[in-house]
Amino acid sequence: MKLLTPLSRRARQLHRALVPLVLLPLLITLITGVGFQIAVQTGNADEWEWLLALHRGDFAIVNLESVYVFYNGLSVLFLLASGTLLWLNSGRRNREN
Repeated sequence: MKLLTPLSRRARQLHRALVPLVLLPLLITLITGVGFQIAVQTGNADEWEWLLALHRGDFAIVNLESVYVFYNGLSVLFLLASGTLLWLNSGRRNREN
């Protein structure tokens, strides 16, 4: 079995470190986005405006609207890039065995 390349090892470390930091914000964005869309479809959007505020990063105590979207977007891009690198490397390892 071939050892991981330094780039792949670093990608794995960064991927593992970043996942716990972005999991909650991405889940909040997902759940509030779907929830608000359901409210819109059922004609109850006015009653569920607070979901849209959470979706955008306005957490009442702290308003992160100016950075929340960029944080989520960059997090997804990094996770896709590092995950793809790890996936491609695992396929290469499987072919060598």
